[in-house]
Amino acid sequence: MAEKRDYYEVLGVDRNATEDEIKKAYRQIAKKYHPDLNPGDKEAEAKFKEANEAYEVLSDSDKKAKYDRFGHAGVDPSYGAGQGGAYGGFGGMDFDLGDIFSSFFGGFGQRSANPNAPQRGSDVHATVTISFEEAAKGCKKTVNIERIEVCDTCSGSGAAPGTSAQTCPECNGSGQIRVQQRTFLGVISTTRTCSKCGGRGTFIPNPCSTCRGAGRVRKPATVEVDIPAGIDDREAFPSRGNGNKGINGGPAGDLIINVHVRPHPFFERDGYNIWCEVTVSFVQAALGDMLQVPTLDGKVKFPLPPGTQPGKVIQLKGKGIPYKNSRGVGDQLVRFIVEVPRKLTQKQKDILLQFNEEMGNKPPEKPEEDKKGFFGKKKK
Repeated sequence: MAEKRDYYEVLGVDRNATEDEIKKAYRQIAKKYHPDLNPGDKEAEAKFKEANEAYEVLSDSDKKAKYDRFGHAGVDPSYGAGQGGAYGGFGGMDFDLGDIFSSFFGGFGQRSANPNAPQRGSDVHATVTISFEEAAKGCKKTVNIERIEVCDTCSGSGAAPGTSAQTCPECNGSGQIRVQQRTFLGVISTTRTCSKCGGRGTFIPNPCSTCRGAGRVRKPATVEVDIPAGIDDREAFPSRGNGNKGINGGPAGDLIINVHVRPHPFFERDGYNIWCEVTVSFVQAALGDMLQVPTLDGKVKFPLPPGTQPGKVIQLKGKGIPYKNSRGVGDQLVRFIVEVPRKLTQKQKDILLQFNEEMGNKPPEKPEEDKKGFFGKKKK
């Protein structure tokens, strides 16, 4: 297996590059090696995929931080045990002890008055990186996560196989202990949560060896999610019920998908509209032409009218981004750039001068060097 190149080297940026600099560098490389511009070129296809992989990591602040610290081992599962390698922990996920306590116990200060009441599982977060086209059209993605699930060994009871929970002998199953305290006012009775059973009224004399009595364990899971058409960069959406499992039969939490969209080498998104630039020659702009204009649905024919001026913008209805969760579709806006030839032969110059004369214009003066500068001051 070939050694991977450094992601900063792939995009041609230094390690202190800003988010905009990384995005700009990716766009330049993607445009150069895009498969549409290099049909059948395997080397260009490989470089395009390499740039996509580099941008997916360096555009995500969390992945970038792990890559800066651990290199490829911090973000590539093939370099260690699970995603994140030897240092990445649980599949590259943010690992928060507070979240685990919340998952098992419902969170501090938010515990149910009844510890046996159903409690919803906490949410799990994951990040996916998709292409510009996938964001526009929608797609399915497989997400690898780690989440808390019911223990298979004890089926969630927390007790070792063949055993079961028993009534707590301290509180006789009430979950509360009555305490009497003698004061100068007399004997005062109060109640407190039973310390042996934690208020459940039962305890497990023989805990399950897999989950150690918790009834739930953290396990890897693979979830297929439907990414809606029209989603934008850095948006998030929930995949219902795919988070951590609930407690005491409570509902599962959600899987929150954070979306990163790779920039496109040709298109720029503006809300639900997209922009692109098409370069035409002076002759095409003057005489008109039948053009092939790129869109998200493939190239379409468009008649360029004669006399098109530089910077003219035309609108292609319904060729933009679909409205998320709606039927509408944005438009594509095409700006025309008129290319002026830089090097002309003498024959071409003579033809242009003849054309200029036919238009009734004065012959242009040949530009000469202004030795005094633009403002009349002598150059140093």
